[in-house]
Amino acid sequence: MEADTDPVGPLWRAAQLFRFLSYLYALGFQIAVNDDLLHDDVAWALFGVLSAWTLVVGIAYYAGFGRTPYWVGAEVAVACGLMLTTSYVAETSWALNNQTWPTTLWAVNAVISVALLAGPIWGMVSGLLVGGTSAFVKGAFDLNLGRNATIIIIVATGMAVGLAAVIARRAHAVLVRAAGIAAATEERERLSREVHDGVLQVLALIAKRGREIGGPTTELAELAGEQERALRTLVSDAGRIGISDTGVSRTGTDRAVADLGVILRGLAAERVSVSAPATPVVIDTVVAEEIRAAVRNMLDNVSHHAGAGAQAFVLLEDLGDRVVVSVRDDGVGIPAGRVEEAKSQGRMGISTSIIGRVEALGGTAILDSGPGAGTEWELTIPVEREA
Repeated sequence: MEADTDPVGPLWRAAQLFRFLSYLYALGFQIAVNDDLLHDDVAWALFGVLSAWTLVVGIAYYAGFGRTPYWVGAEVAVACGLMLTTSYVAETSWALNNQTWPTTLWAVNAVISVALLAGPIWGMVSGLLVGGTSAFVKGAFDLNLGRNATIIIIVATGMAVGLAAVIARRAHAVLVRAAGIAAATEERERLSREVHDGVLQVLALIAKRGREIGGPTTELAELAGEQERALRTLVSDAGRIGISDTGVSRTGTDRAVADLGVILRGLAAERVSVSAPATPVVIDTVVAEEIRAAVRNMLDNVSHHAGAGAQAFVLLEDLGDRVVVSVRDDGVGIPAGRVEEAKSQGRMGISTSIIGRVEALGGTAILDSGPGAGTEWELTIPVEREA
């Protein structure tokens, strides 16, 4: 027999054990009350039908091929139909003082099947149908639920089993997604190892040897170095679940979000090192782009003003309700009063493109620099995330 891949399969199989026990109870009840019935021979014939149906539907549900609306609908019809025969096989006074033939316990199997297939709402509806059939056969509905809570128990059973089925399906969906993530991560790591051992090593060698040779090969070395860095970024970020290779995705509310770590890693270059958390730093796309623009301006300043050979280092920290981006370089630094002087000359690069942009996001931008001490920026930006 093929493996049962239904996430509710264990519940279906457990329900068939209950079906068997309820059948034994119905058999004992039939033997006990047979002499009290009006048409005991008909009752035994109908019990034969019940026995055959119990066997057939039990096998169908256990094996899996019967877990369909047609089988479940037929079971509800059979259960209610057998309950309705109580009016024929027994006198009205007997039906009023006893549980419905062939026992309410056995009829609950139909409620359980509906709940497993369709969830708690339909489970409660089927419970009302079965309980209502019992009340109809008795010819009266006992409003004193404190003394007769049969219908409450039947409806509660449909709700509880239906909720269990829903939870099982959701848990299975989570496990399937987790397995997909694990498989994708494993494949990405395998490809990363192969790329690292092959292409990246060759590009690094070309870049190194090109710089050593000098002359026209220097340009080739620079191109090889750029492609090596780009490939390293692609290998480290590709396959990140929920985030595209541009860093942008959408939430369940169709709100555009982005992985700030992916975006900042895209700024890495030969003299720019970027460090970010291994896990996605997911924030609003607009905020992420504004941060990228501010950092891009800082790196441009390093390139133009920090001196030849200056190295820049970008660090991203995720503190939950805020992100902190630090940009530091080992260049010549900024002389005291130079920022104010540039502002008075109409140069708004720092005051507008960096400080103004960050403050517009509700954050702060702190500059620490001095002659020969390099320059360090610390940007702190509050972020809102979906619960």
